[in-house]
Amino acid sequence: MNDEYTLRDADGALVETTEIEAAEVVHEQHSSIGSKALVAIREIVETIFLALVIFLLVRACIQNFKVDGSSMDPSLQTGQYLLVSKLTYARVNLGGIAPVLSKLGVHTDNGTLYPFGTPHRGDIIVFHFPRDPSRDFIKRVIALPGETVEVRSGKVLVNNNPLAEPYILQNPAYSKEPIVVPQDNYYVLGDNRNNSSDSHVWGPVPVDEIVGKAWISYWPRKEWGFIPNYQVEAVPSN
Repeated sequence: MNDEYTLRDADGALVETTEIEAAEVVHEQHSSIGSKALVAIREIVETIFLALVIFLLVRACIQNFKVDGSSMDPSLQTGQYLLVSKLTYARVNLGGIAPVLSKLGVHTDNGTLYPFGTPHRGDIIVFHFPRDPSRDFIKRVIALPGETVEVRSGKVLVNNNPLAEPYILQNPAYSKEPIVVPQDNYYVLGDNRNNSSDSHVWGPVPVDEIVGKAWISYWPRKEWGFIPNYQVEAVPSN
């Protein structure tokens, strides 16, 4: 009797142990599924975060722009889509450390560092319209800060010397009295001189309003390629 009772107890214990082990296996399976779900969620969140960071970095460096109007004919046509490099004219305000950096040989412009350079004559730039910053314009840089610019006898003169401009549609039919471009400003004109609202109408563009340099045309496909920025030779001062 005792042996039989002991055997039955042993059988019952064996069954109970098997049930516990099965329960543990199920629990481990659920834990494994839960862990995989957490890993998948984490990967999705990381992917979204990385995509957002890349998007913001791209937006900080590049902006798309649609040409609206004929002021830049023949270089650019209305409806053309461009990529504008905002990084080209990136500015860093150095504040009080500017004099220290100047002593170390780092060139600054009135306390501002331009890591990749400033606008050059001949560059096509996109900027906020000074009279309405909600609108963006696109024109070509003609005169730099401190230079004297005027329009006379169908020619644009900088420091009293005419510019050779192979990119314009036709010579300007208007005149403009000489003005000195203020510091931190740029004088811009459209390539379609007689059909362009530009600096000859409303004055120079402050550097703070410049968005960036027109870089690539990506639509329509036949216009795909780099924007025709010209490196016009600097005009000597008198």
